[in-house]
Amino acid sequence: MKNNADLKIMLREAGILFAITLIAGIVLGVINELTKDPIRVQQEKAVQEACQTVFTQAESFEEFEMALEPEEEKELSGMGVKIGSVYRALGSGSELLGYVVESVSTQGYGGNIVLYLGVTLDGTLNDISILEISETPGLGMLAPQVLVPQFHDRKVESFVFTKSGASAENEIDAITSATITTRAVTNGVNGGLKAAHILIEGGAGNE
Repeated sequence: MKNNADLKIMLREAGILFAITLIAGIVLGVINELTKDPIRVQQEKAVQEACQTVFTQAESFEEFEMALEPEEEKELSGMGVKIGSVYRALGSGSELLGYVVESVSTQGYGGNIVLYLGVTLDGTLNDISILEISETPGLGMLAPQVLVPQFHDRKVESFVFTKSGASAENEIDAITSATITTRAVTNGVNGGLKAAHILIEGGAGNE
């Protein structure tokens, strides 16, 4: 009798646990469905705002697929950089003004740093925008305030950072005590510039 009673208790408790798990799964599924579209819309809005920030001259942006050569991907990988979405920056009459490149630096102190760069057809870097960053508060998280403005309206092949005060067009002042973040952002910008220069030289997306 005791064994039967214990079995009934176990089955009842297992049934309750199963019911709780099932209900929780259904609730999470419903929440996911309800929030999926709003999250996607917010992400698309953030990307559009980033594009407009780095390429204020453009009236619209068209995404297209960029194909990198294996050696180009290898070089970018060595810099800790991955190229994400690429957009044609268009003016009035769909005139091609340049490109917006998403560059992901994988070597940030707190994880990936997602950058957007706006580069004109003559190779000038209009601006950069940091879309995602999770660095140390008070140090690496100062990148949007300290580093981003330094890349404004620069026409160089690549950048280097310095701790002794930038004096050349291609030099960037590092964030004090945040060398890893500074290096990650600088590499991200250099990787994005390389991709943009490949596009400009090859006329990609200009059909």
